[in-house]
Amino acid sequence: MDMVTDDNQLAARAAKGDAAAFRLLLERHYDSVYRIAFRFSGQRADAEDLAQDVCASLARKIRSFRGDAKFSTWLYRVVMNAARDAHRKRMTVDKATKTYGEVAELERGEQAASNRDLIWLYEMLDEVGGELKETAVLVLAEGLSHAEAAAILEIKESTVSWRMHELRKHLKQMAST
Repeated sequence: MDMVTDDNQLAARAAKGDAAAFRLLLERHYDSVYRIAFRFSGQRADAEDLAQDVCASLARKIRSFRGDAKFSTWLYRVVMNAARDAHRKRMTVDKATKTYGEVAELERGEQAASNRDLIWLYEMLDEVGGELKETAVLVLAEGLSHAEAAAILEIKESTVSWRMHELRKHLKQMAST
Protein backbone atom coordinates (compact mmCIF):
# COMPACT_ATOMS: atom_id res chain seq x y z
CA MET A 1 0.00 0.00 0.00
CA ASP A 2 1.58 3.29 -1.01
CA MET A 3 1.83 6.34 1.21
CA VAL A 4 -0.10 8.61 -1.17
CA THR A 5 -3.44 6.92 -0.50
CA ASP A 6 -5.93 9.44 0.89
CA ASP A 7 -6.86 9.05 4.57
CA ASN A 8 -10.56 8.94 3.73
CA GLN A 9 -9.95 6.09 1.30
CA LEU A 10 -7.89 4.24 3.89
CA ALA A 11 -10.62 4.75 6.49
CA ALA A 12 -13.24 3.33 4.13
CA ARG A 13 -11.04 0.29 3.50
CA ALA A 14 -10.28 -0.09 7.21
CA ALA A 15 -14.01 0.05 8.01
CA LYS A 16 -14.45 -2.94 5.70
CA GLY A 17 -11.80 -4.90 7.62
CA ASP A 18 -8.60 -4.04 5.72
CA ALA A 19 -5.99 -4.42 8.47
CA ALA A 20 -3.18 -2.92 6.37
CA ALA A 21 -5.23 0.24 5.75
CA PHE A 22 -6.04 0.48 9.46
CA ARG A 23 -2.39 0.03 10.41
CA LEU A 24 -1.32 2.76 7.96
CA LEU A 25 -3.91 5.17 9.40
CA LEU A 26 -2.60 4.50 12.90
CA GLU A 27 0.98 5.04 11.76
CA ARG A 28 0.04 8.34 10.11
CA HIS A 29 -2.01 9.72 12.97
CA TYR A 30 -0.71 8.25 16.23
CA ASP A 31 1.52 11.26 16.93
CA SER A 32 -1.44 13.61 16.54
CA VAL A 33 -3.62 11.45 18.77
CA TYR A 34 -0.93 11.42 21.46
CA ARG A 35 -0.25 15.16 21.14
CA ILE A 36 -3.91 16.07 21.53
CA ALA A 37 -4.28 13.65 24.43
CA PHE A 38 -1.24 15.22 26.11
CA ARG A 39 -2.53 18.73 25.63
CA PHE A 40 -5.82 17.80 27.24
CA SER A 41 -4.36 15.81 30.10
CA GLY A 42 -1.10 17.65 30.73
CA GLN A 43 0.59 14.42 31.82
CA ARG A 44 2.60 11.96 29.77
CA ALA A 45 1.23 8.79 31.42
CA ASP A 46 -2.39 9.94 31.07
CA ALA A 47 -1.78 10.94 27.46
CA GLU A 48 -0.24 7.56 26.67
CA ASP A 49 -3.20 5.76 28.26
CA LEU A 50 -5.69 7.95 26.42
CA ALA A 51 -3.89 7.53 23.08
CA GLN A 52 -3.82 3.76 23.53
CA ASP A 53 -7.51 3.71 24.46
CA VAL A 54 -8.37 5.76 21.38
CA CYS A 55 -6.31 3.54 19.08
CA ALA A 56 -7.82 0.39 20.57
CA SER A 57 -11.35 1.72 20.13
CA LEU A 58 -10.69 2.96 16.59
CA ALA A 59 -11.01 -0.54 15.15
CA ARG A 60 -14.67 -0.48 16.23
CA LYS A 61 -15.35 3.24 15.76
CA ILE A 62 -13.92 3.48 12.25
CA ARG A 63 -17.08 1.81 11.00
CA SER A 64 -18.94 5.00 11.95
CA PHE A 65 -16.69 7.20 9.77
CA ARG A 66 -18.90 8.37 6.93
CA GLY A 67 -16.37 10.48 5.04
CA ASP A 68 -18.45 13.67 5.37
CA ALA A 69 -15.37 15.43 6.77
CA LYS A 70 -11.67 14.80 6.54
CA PHE A 71 -10.52 11.75 8.47
CA SER A 72 -8.27 13.95 10.62
CA THR A 73 -11.26 16.12 11.63
CA TRP A 74 -13.25 13.02 12.57
CA LEU A 75 -10.26 11.66 14.50
CA TYR A 76 -9.91 14.95 16.43
CA ARG A 77 -13.53 14.52 17.51
CA VAL A 78 -12.90 10.94 18.63
CA VAL A 79 -9.85 12.01 20.67
CA MET A 80 -11.67 15.00 22.15
CA ASN A 81 -14.62 12.85 23.18
CA ALA A 82 -12.26 10.36 24.79
CA ALA A 83 -10.45 13.23 26.54
CA ARG A 84 -13.77 14.60 27.82
CA ASP A 85 -14.69 11.18 29.19
CA ALA A 86 -11.29 10.78 30.83
CA HIS A 87 -11.54 14.26 32.32
CA ARG A 88 -14.94 13.51 33.84
CA LYS A 89 -13.50 10.38 35.44
CA ARG A 90 -10.46 12.26 36.68
CA MET A 91 -12.56 14.98 38.30
CA THR A 92 -13.41 12.60 41.11
CA VAL A 93 -9.75 12.57 42.15
CA ASP A 94 -8.66 15.17 44.67
CA LYS A 95 -7.41 18.12 42.58
CA ALA A 96 -5.18 19.47 45.31
CA THR A 97 -3.19 16.24 45.55
CA LYS A 98 -2.86 16.00 41.79
CA THR A 99 -1.74 19.61 41.39
CA TYR A 100 0.81 19.27 44.19
CA GLY A 101 2.28 16.17 42.54
CA GLU A 102 2.51 17.89 39.16
CA VAL A 103 4.17 20.97 40.62
CA ALA A 104 6.67 18.94 42.62
CA GLU A 105 7.59 16.80 39.62
CA LEU A 106 7.92 19.69 37.19
CA GLU A 107 9.94 21.88 39.56
CA ARG A 108 12.66 19.25 39.61
CA GLY A 109 13.31 19.85 35.92
CA GLU A 110 15.67 22.36 34.32
CA GLN A 111 12.82 24.52 33.04
CA ALA A 112 11.05 25.11 36.33
CA ALA A 113 9.94 28.67 35.52
CA SER A 114 8.37 27.82 32.18
CA ASN A 115 6.88 24.67 33.68
CA ARG A 116 5.25 26.74 36.43
CA ASP A 117 3.78 28.97 33.73
CA LEU A 118 2.51 25.88 31.94
CA ILE A 119 1.02 24.53 35.17
CA TRP A 120 -0.65 27.88 35.78
CA LEU A 121 -2.09 27.82 32.28
CA TYR A 122 -3.39 24.26 32.68
CA GLU A 123 -4.88 25.15 36.07
CA MET A 124 -6.56 28.21 34.60
CA LEU A 125 -7.87 26.17 31.68
CA ASP A 126 -9.19 23.60 34.15
CA GLU A 127 -10.89 26.43 36.04
CA VAL A 128 -12.61 27.85 32.97
CA GLY A 129 -13.09 24.28 31.78
CA GLY A 130 -15.46 22.80 29.29
CA GLU A 131 -15.97 24.45 25.96
CA LEU A 132 -13.44 27.25 26.52
CA LYS A 133 -10.71 24.74 27.37
CA GLU A 134 -11.50 22.55 24.38
CA THR A 135 -11.42 25.55 22.07
CA ALA A 136 -8.17 26.82 23.60
CA VAL A 137 -6.44 23.46 23.18
CA LEU A 138 -7.36 23.30 19.51
CA VAL A 139 -6.56 26.93 18.65
CA LEU A 140 -3.64 27.73 20.95
CA ALA A 141 -1.97 24.38 21.56
CA GLU A 142 -2.72 22.67 18.25
CA GLY A 143 -2.41 25.85 16.19
CA LEU A 144 -5.62 25.20 14.30
CA SER A 145 -7.49 28.02 12.63
CA HIS A 146 -10.84 29.09 13.99
CA ALA A 147 -12.46 27.44 10.97
CA GLU A 148 -10.68 24.13 11.61
CA ALA A 149 -11.56 24.21 15.31
CA ALA A 150 -15.18 25.00 14.42
CA ALA A 151 -15.34 21.98 12.12
CA ILE A 152 -13.96 19.69 14.82
CA LEU A 153 -16.23 21.08 17.53
CA GLU A 154 -19.18 21.17 15.13
CA ILE A 155 -19.93 24.82 15.87
CA LYS A 156 -19.80 28.08 13.94
CA GLU A 157 -16.46 29.78 13.37
CA SER A 158 -17.85 32.90 15.06
CA THR A 159 -18.50 30.81 18.17
CA VAL A 160 -14.84 29.79 18.25
CA SER A 161 -13.85 33.46 17.98
CA TRP A 162 -16.25 34.38 20.78
CA ARG A 163 -14.91 31.59 23.00
CA MET A 164 -11.32 32.74 22.45
CA HIS A 165 -12.36 36.29 23.35
CA GLU A 166 -14.06 35.01 26.51
CA LEU A 167 -11.00 32.91 27.38
CA ARG A 168 -8.73 35.95 27.09
CA LYS A 169 -11.05 37.90 29.42
CA HIS A 170 -11.06 35.05 31.95
CA LEU A 171 -7.29 34.60 31.85
CA LYS A 172 -6.74 38.34 32.22
CA GLN A 173 -9.00 38.43 35.26
CA MET A 174 -7.35 35.36 36.78
CA ALA A 175 -3.86 36.75 36.21
CA SER A 176 -4.72 39.99 37.98
CA THR A 177 -6.10 38.26 41.09
